[in-house]
Amino acid sequence: MPASPSGQEMHPLVIALADRIRSCRDGFPQLNPLTLSGDLEEIIGTLDGEDLFIRNEVHCCRGFRKLHLEIARLGLGLQILHCVFFPDPRFDLPVFGADIVASPAGISAAIIDLSPVEDQLPDAIEKALKVTLIPAFQQVRELPTWATIFSPYVRFIRPVNEEEEEWFVELVNEYLRILGSAVELAQPDEPSAPSTLARYHGQVSYCRQQKRNDKTRRVLEKAFGTPWADRYIEELLFDEPPAP
Repeated sequence: MPASPSGQEMHPLVIALADRIRSCRDGFPQLNPLTLSGDLEEIIGTLDGEDLFIRNEVHCCRGFRKLHLEIARLGLGLQILHCVFFPDPRFDLPVFGADIVASPAGISAAIIDLSPVEDQLPDAIEKALKVTLIPAFQQVRELPTWATIFSPYVRFIRPVNEEEEEWFVELVNEYLRILGSAVELAQPDEPSAPSTLARYHGQVSYCRQQKRNDKTRRVLEKAFGTPWADRYIEELLFDEPPAP
Protein backbone atom coordinates (compact mmCIF):
# COMPACT_ATOMS: atom_id res chain seq x y z
CA MET A 1 0.00 0.00 0.00
CA PRO A 2 2.37 2.76 -1.16
CA ALA A 3 -0.29 5.47 -1.40
CA SER A 4 -3.76 6.36 -0.17
CA PRO A 5 -6.66 6.90 -2.63
CA SER A 6 -5.77 10.61 -2.70
CA GLY A 7 -2.46 9.63 -4.30
CA GLN A 8 -0.41 10.88 -1.36
CA GLU A 9 2.59 8.77 -0.39
CA MET A 10 2.57 6.93 2.90
CA HIS A 11 5.46 7.44 5.32
CA PRO A 12 8.41 5.17 4.43
CA LEU A 13 8.31 3.50 7.85
CA VAL A 14 4.62 2.63 7.45
CA ILE A 15 5.37 1.08 4.04
CA ALA A 16 8.48 -0.76 5.26
CA LEU A 17 6.84 -2.16 8.38
CA ALA A 18 3.66 -3.23 6.57
CA ASP A 19 5.76 -5.05 3.97
CA ARG A 20 7.86 -6.77 6.65
CA ILE A 21 4.78 -7.84 8.65
CA ARG A 22 3.16 -9.25 5.51
CA SER A 23 6.34 -11.13 4.61
CA CYS A 24 6.53 -12.73 8.08
CA ARG A 25 2.79 -13.37 8.23
CA ASP A 26 2.78 -15.09 4.85
CA GLY A 27 5.22 -17.67 6.21
CA PHE A 28 2.90 -18.76 9.02
CA PRO A 29 1.42 -22.26 8.63
CA GLN A 30 -2.05 -22.79 7.13
CA LEU A 31 -2.55 -19.09 6.43
CA ASN A 32 -5.99 -18.17 5.09
CA PRO A 33 -7.75 -14.84 4.50
CA LEU A 34 -10.81 -14.04 6.59
CA THR A 35 -13.81 -12.41 4.98
CA LEU A 36 -14.70 -8.90 6.08
CA SER A 37 -17.92 -7.10 5.26
CA GLY A 38 -17.29 -4.42 2.65
CA ASP A 39 -17.81 -1.52 5.05
CA LEU A 40 -15.01 -2.81 7.27
CA GLU A 41 -12.41 -3.80 4.67
CA GLU A 42 -11.99 -0.37 3.11
CA ILE A 43 -13.40 2.68 4.87
CA ILE A 44 -13.59 6.23 3.53
CA GLY A 45 -14.97 9.17 5.49
CA THR A 46 -14.13 12.67 6.68
CA LEU A 47 -12.93 14.10 9.97
CA ASP A 48 -12.73 17.86 10.56
CA GLY A 49 -12.93 18.43 6.83
CA GLU A 50 -10.11 16.02 5.97
CA ASP A 51 -10.39 12.71 4.14
CA LEU A 52 -10.09 9.66 6.39
CA PHE A 53 -9.11 6.35 4.81
CA ILE A 54 -8.73 2.96 6.53
CA ARG A 55 -7.77 -0.36 4.97
CA ASN A 56 -7.86 -3.68 6.81
CA GLU A 57 -6.30 -7.07 6.06
CA VAL A 58 -7.45 -10.03 8.17
CA HIS A 59 -6.20 -13.62 8.11
CA CYS A 60 -6.09 -16.69 10.33
CA CYS A 61 -3.53 -19.47 10.57
CA ARG A 62 -2.64 -22.46 12.66
CA GLY A 63 -2.38 -21.21 16.25
CA PHE A 64 -3.95 -17.79 15.60
CA ARG A 65 -7.64 -17.00 15.31
CA LYS A 66 -7.00 -13.58 13.72
CA LEU A 67 -4.05 -11.74 12.16
CA HIS A 68 -5.11 -8.12 11.69
CA LEU A 69 -3.19 -5.39 9.84
CA GLU A 70 -4.77 -1.93 9.62
CA ILE A 71 -3.39 1.12 7.82
CA ALA A 72 -5.11 4.48 8.18
CA ARG A 73 -4.56 7.99 6.86
CA LEU A 74 -6.15 11.31 7.78
CA GLY A 75 -5.73 14.00 5.12
CA LEU A 76 -2.11 14.87 4.41
CA GLY A 77 -1.06 14.42 8.02
CA LEU A 78 -1.76 11.59 10.44
CA GLN A 79 -0.91 8.03 9.39
CA ILE A 80 -1.36 4.93 11.54
CA LEU A 81 -0.26 1.32 11.21
CA HIS A 82 -1.96 -1.00 13.69
CA CYS A 83 -1.28 -4.72 13.82
CA VAL A 84 -2.48 -7.37 16.27
CA PHE A 85 -2.24 -11.15 16.02
CA PHE A 86 -4.70 -12.88 18.38
CA PRO A 87 -3.89 -16.50 19.29
CA ASP A 88 -6.33 -19.37 19.37
CA PRO A 89 -6.72 -19.96 23.14
CA ARG A 90 -6.03 -23.67 22.66
CA PHE A 91 -2.41 -22.76 21.86
CA ASP A 92 0.15 -21.43 24.35
CA LEU A 93 1.03 -18.36 22.30
CA PRO A 94 1.16 -14.62 23.08
CA VAL A 95 -0.58 -11.70 21.42
CA PHE A 96 1.63 -9.92 18.88
CA GLY A 97 1.12 -6.18 18.61
CA ALA A 98 2.82 -3.39 16.68
CA ASP A 99 1.72 0.21 16.10
CA ILE A 100 3.14 3.29 14.40
CA VAL A 101 1.83 6.85 14.50
CA ALA A 102 3.32 9.08 11.79
CA SER A 103 2.88 12.65 10.59
CA PRO A 104 4.77 15.08 8.33
CA ALA A 105 6.87 15.92 11.40
CA GLY A 106 8.01 12.31 11.73
CA ILE A 107 7.14 9.27 13.82
CA SER A 108 5.64 10.23 17.18
CA ALA A 109 5.17 6.67 18.45
CA ALA A 110 6.28 3.14 17.60
CA ILE A 111 5.47 0.15 19.81
CA ILE A 112 6.14 -3.59 19.61
CA ASP A 113 5.35 -6.39 22.04
CA LEU A 114 4.62 -10.06 22.49
CA SER A 115 2.03 -9.84 25.24
CA PRO A 116 1.18 -12.74 27.56
CA VAL A 117 -2.42 -13.86 27.88
CA GLU A 118 -1.62 -15.60 31.17
CA ASP A 119 0.64 -14.49 34.02
CA GLN A 120 3.79 -14.86 31.92
CA LEU A 121 5.01 -15.57 28.43
CA PRO A 122 5.61 -19.14 27.23
CA ASP A 123 9.07 -20.29 28.35
CA ALA A 124 10.61 -20.57 24.86
CA ILE A 125 9.46 -17.06 23.92
CA GLU A 126 10.64 -15.61 27.22
CA LYS A 127 14.11 -17.15 26.74
CA ALA A 128 14.35 -15.84 23.17
CA LEU A 129 13.28 -12.32 24.12
CA LYS A 130 15.76 -12.21 27.01
CA VAL A 131 18.67 -12.56 24.61
CA THR A 132 17.27 -10.30 21.88
CA LEU A 133 19.51 -7.30 21.31
CA ILE A 134 17.58 -4.06 21.73
CA PRO A 135 18.82 -1.10 19.68
CA ALA A 136 19.93 2.01 21.56
CA PHE A 137 16.85 4.10 20.79
CA GLN A 138 17.36 7.66 22.03
CA GLN A 139 13.75 8.42 22.98
CA VAL A 140 11.89 5.81 25.01
CA ARG A 141 8.27 6.76 25.68
CA GLU A 142 6.25 6.18 28.84
CA LEU A 143 3.47 3.60 28.56
CA PRO A 144 -0.15 4.69 29.18
CA THR A 145 -1.79 3.78 32.47
CA TRP A 146 -3.94 1.04 30.90
CA ALA A 147 -0.88 -0.75 29.45
CA THR A 148 -0.58 -3.37 32.21
CA ILE A 149 -1.28 -6.03 29.56
CA PHE A 150 2.15 -5.71 27.98
CA SER A 151 5.20 -7.87 28.67
CA PRO A 152 8.49 -6.67 30.21
CA TYR A 153 9.87 -6.77 26.65
CA VAL A 154 7.54 -4.14 25.23
CA ARG A 155 9.37 -1.38 23.37
CA PHE A 156 7.64 1.99 23.05
CA ILE A 157 9.84 4.55 21.34
CA ARG A 158 10.02 7.66 19.19
CA PRO A 159 12.59 7.02 16.43
CA VAL A 160 14.65 10.14 15.84
CA ASN A 161 16.05 9.36 12.37
CA GLU A 162 15.93 6.89 9.48
CA GLU A 163 18.50 4.63 11.13
CA GLU A 164 16.31 4.20 14.20
CA GLU A 165 13.29 3.57 11.95
CA GLU A 166 15.23 0.75 10.28
CA TRP A 167 16.20 -0.58 13.72
CA PHE A 168 12.53 -0.69 14.67
CA VAL A 169 11.58 -2.66 11.55
CA GLU A 170 14.34 -5.18 12.29
CA LEU A 171 13.20 -5.47 15.90
CA VAL A 172 9.65 -6.21 14.77
CA ASN A 173 11.09 -8.78 12.37
CA GLU A 174 12.94 -10.46 15.25
CA TYR A 175 9.83 -10.58 17.45
CA LEU A 176 7.90 -12.12 14.55
CA ARG A 177 10.71 -14.62 13.93
CA ILE A 178 10.51 -15.69 17.57
CA LEU A 179 6.74 -15.95 17.31
CA GLY A 180 6.92 -17.90 14.05
CA SER A 181 9.23 -20.47 15.62
CA ALA A 182 6.81 -20.87 18.52
CA VAL A 183 3.87 -21.32 16.14
CA GLU A 184 5.66 -24.14 14.33
CA LEU A 185 6.21 -26.05 17.58
CA ALA A 186 2.98 -25.28 19.45
CA GLN A 187 0.46 -28.07 19.95
CA PRO A 188 -3.21 -27.40 20.77
CA ASP A 189 -4.77 -28.30 24.10
CA GLU A 190 -8.34 -29.53 24.36
CA PRO A 191 -10.98 -26.78 24.26
CA SER A 192 -12.12 -27.77 27.77
CA ALA A 193 -8.59 -27.95 29.25
CA PRO A 194 -7.90 -25.60 32.19
CA SER A 195 -4.98 -24.10 30.24
CA THR A 196 -7.25 -23.25 27.29
CA LEU A 197 -9.82 -21.66 29.59
CA ALA A 198 -7.13 -19.62 31.35
CA ARG A 199 -5.78 -18.33 28.04
CA TYR A 200 -9.31 -17.55 26.87
CA HIS A 201 -10.00 -15.42 29.95
CA GLY A 202 -6.58 -13.79 29.62
CA GLN A 203 -7.26 -12.79 26.04
CA VAL A 204 -10.67 -11.39 26.98
CA SER A 205 -8.90 -9.27 29.59
CA TYR A 206 -6.35 -8.11 26.98
CA CYS A 207 -9.11 -7.01 24.60
CA ARG A 208 -11.00 -5.17 27.33
CA GLN A 209 -7.88 -3.31 28.44
CA GLN A 210 -7.19 -2.23 24.86
CA LYS A 211 -10.73 -0.88 24.61
CA ARG A 212 -9.87 1.54 27.40
CA ASN A 213 -7.87 3.55 24.86
CA ASP A 214 -10.48 6.30 24.44
CA LYS A 215 -8.40 8.17 21.85
CA THR A 216 -9.19 5.62 19.14
CA ARG A 217 -12.89 5.56 20.01
CA ARG A 218 -13.19 9.35 19.95
CA VAL A 219 -11.68 9.63 16.46
CA LEU A 220 -13.94 6.90 15.06
CA GLU A 221 -17.05 8.33 16.73
CA LYS A 222 -16.36 11.79 15.35
CA ALA A 223 -15.86 10.49 11.82
CA PHE A 224 -18.51 7.75 11.61
CA GLY A 225 -20.80 8.04 14.64
CA THR A 226 -21.01 6.08 17.87
CA PRO A 227 -22.85 2.93 16.64
CA TRP A 228 -20.34 2.36 13.81
CA ALA A 229 -17.36 3.10 16.07
CA ASP A 230 -18.63 0.62 18.65
CA ARG A 231 -19.07 -2.03 15.96
CA TYR A 232 -15.60 -1.41 14.51
CA ILE A 233 -13.94 -1.74 17.92
CA GLU A 234 -16.03 -4.69 19.13
CA GLU A 235 -16.07 -6.69 15.87
CA LEU A 236 -12.72 -5.89 14.29
CA LEU A 237 -10.12 -4.12 16.43
CA PHE A 238 -10.52 -5.95 19.72
CA ASP A 239 -13.15 -8.63 19.26
CA GLU A 240 -13.12 -11.09 22.13
CA PRO A 241 -12.40 -14.74 21.33
CA PRO A 242 -15.35 -17.11 21.11
CA ALA A 243 -15.80 -19.21 24.21
CA PRO A 244 -13.99 -22.57 23.94
